[in-house]
Amino acid sequence: MDSYFAVTTPGLEPFTAQELHSLELEPVPEPGGVTFKGDLTALSLANLHLRTASRILARLGTFFYATSFPELQKRASRLPWERFLSPGQPVSIRVTCHKSKLYHSDAVARSVAAGLEERLGQASPLIKADKEPEGHPPQLVIVRISDDKCTISVDSSGELLHKRGYRQAVAKAPLRETLAAALLMASGWDRAAPLLDPFCGSGTIPIEAAMLAHNIAPGMNRRFACMDWPGFDQSAFNVQRSARSGQPNSLGRLSAPMILASDRDAGAIKMAHANAERAGVENFIEFKCQAVSSIAPPAGPGWVVTNPPYGLRISEGKDLRNLYAQFGNVLRLHCPGWNVAVLCNDPSLLGQMRIPLDTSLGFVNGGIQVRVARGKV
Repeated sequence: MDSYFAVTTPGLEPFTAQELHSLELEPVPEPGGVTFKGDLTALSLANLHLRTASRILARLGTFFYATSFPELQKRASRLPWERFLSPGQPVSIRVTCHKSKLYHSDAVARSVAAGLEERLGQASPLIKADKEPEGHPPQLVIVRISDDKCTISVDSSGELLHKRGYRQAVAKAPLRETLAAALLMASGWDRAAPLLDPFCGSGTIPIEAAMLAHNIAPGMNRRFACMDWPGFDQSAFNVQRSARSGQPNSLGRLSAPMILASDRDAGAIKMAHANAERAGVENFIEFKCQAVSSIAPPAGPGWVVTNPPYGLRISEGKDLRNLYAQFGNVLRLHCPGWNVAVLCNDPSLLGQMRIPLDTSLGFVNGGIQVRVARGKV
């Protein structure tokens, strides 16, 4: 079996591990991602279904030590490149060096490329990341050297996995799809009770919720880099893609929860509608253009999962304390007994809600350290 590494935003490792476990793959969480083992079928399954991972790397063998460029080239030439690349296929080599004798990233990339040429018998054109052609990017190879220990991996995902293909229209400061999925998982939503997002923006949270509830694979409508590998079986992948998506979720049933999404910005709601239509979930979400004070959730307990503005990229310079205070008042008035999960970077704003919240979970959103505030109204 091969070894794979699902790269995540720091803080999301437990959720990716949970997803891999549900795919009957054995996860081993590490800082920055989760390791698992399997064959090419397991790899394509993970690319297709993981909602919280950024990309999945295939390790080329185990790590090795290299303290000179000839040694690095020799070691690289012994790796099984033919399983992942065709002779002469363009590559982009991304290098990081830390506390090692080999510290010049361009020279490291050239040595690895020379080893690749030696193995396959034909040179692979080196394409720099800022000059990648549109449409069909080169195969990404990632080289990491730390304390003279070298690990070489091949990217199996291509475009980052948060690019599901549906979000072509975005509002200000959009939340990445992977983070929206993690927020939903962190909220504890049971995928059956009503879910409300009163600050929906371009609709990422409700769209991810609908896909999650109806077990629609996030990678259903996109390609992956591993689909160009010599051993990839397209017909088997097509069967795999149709076998799981739309089937009963982990609760054993096809749930049809009420998903309510609103925003005071009419332009954002228009974008959200368009994105939901591209995702194929427009019939599962009720969108409304309204202020948070106008929400009218259904009777009975449910979940409020949302990413309100917190003044760094949206409403910068504005005093948002009144907005959060009003949000808390609305929740107490209209959503007693509901669960709530709010993404925010400012504890003082969360305090305005006057709802007991657990803020122990955090991750980085667009370079900003944020907390997932969870509690019950």
